[in-house]
Amino acid sequence: MLDLDTYKIWTEPFSPGSSYEGDWTEGSKILFVSPDENGKMSGMLSYIKENRPYEFISIENKGIVKEGKEITTGEEAEEYAGSLENYTFKEMDSKTEVIVDLSGPGEIDEELKQYFQDSWQKALQKLKQLAE
Repeated sequence: MLDLDTYKIWTEPFSPGSSYEGDWTEGSKILFVSPDENGKMSGMLSYIKENRPYEFISIENKGIVKEGKEITTGEEAEEYAGSLENYTFKEMDSKTEVIVDLSGPGEIDEELKQYFQDSWQKALQKLKQLAE
């Protein structure tokens, strides 16, 4: 799931060309990016809040990446700042269940909510296929 090669595959439903720059070490900065319509890297500026290997990972979003620049202030960045992506891994009958918990600083509109629901369903299905 966290290896760059497989990450690029299972996160494709969110944005074509999805990738990350950085590492998964607790406290480290990590950029979740993909090329925008102009070919510039855009996405999320985040930090690994907690990493207990094979148990739990918490990612805290601090801002955005827009056209290759890290942005932590302004309305667009502040919309995502403070949101969390938590991944819990539970072993069950020689398989691993992945539980995804997303929380944000505010409400998201229905269109964005639907996009994430659809994308997560597709992404987790790809992740399952990679694991099998």
